Amino acid sequence: MKKRWIQAVCGALVLSMVLSLCGLYGECQGIRSRVLRLHILANSDSEADQQLKLQVRDAVTAAAAGWLDEATNAAEARALAQQQLPRLQAVAQQTVQQAGYAYPVQVQLCRMYFTTRRYDTVTMPAGMYDAVRLTIGSGQGHNWWCVVFPPMCLGAATDGGALRQVLSDPQQELVTGGRRYVVRFKLVEWFEWLVRRSDRSVQSK
Repeated sequence: MKKRWIQAVCGALVLSMVLSLCGLYGECQGIRSRVLRLHILANSDSEADQQLKLQVRDAVTAAAAGWLDEATNAAEARALAQQQLPRLQAVAQQTVQQAGYAYPVQVQLCRMYFTTRRYDTVTMPAGMYDAVRLTIGSGQGHNWWCVVFPPMCLGAATDGGALRQVLSDPQQELVTGGRRYVVRFKLVEWFEWLVRRSDRSVQSK
């Protein structure tokens, strides 16, 4: 009897944890679908190439200030971003050339995976996001990223206040809740890894 009781309690705890994780997973999916990120890859990890990455970042974010002001949702932001890609590529390429480098710069609107990352007071959960991606040269160096819709890095809005425009209250609490949510986001990363692994296993059969 005692063994069955312990098994029942353990089963209830596991079920509670799974349901909680599924709820968190759903909220994270909602967050990812409502933002657009900017991702800049340096040519390498050399000090010079990393400094060049920051120069490109400054030039691109300055040029992009106000470019998504008319967007009211992520779909509109993606459409406006697509129109701006040639301009951003020109700005980035000019910055690289003026710095004395011959690296080509590739700019694209893509869907890519991000790990759990913290930006100032905001923590963004891991997962697939739409992003404007700039690759300098070979793109083998450490990256820099931010959120361009809502405009967290286009101007002075870096405290997460801009996210209130597009996120629900529970989602806002998740991304601005500090380090107490980082562990939960890591659990979501693990859960998604299991899901992707399971999908690959099914597809390979």
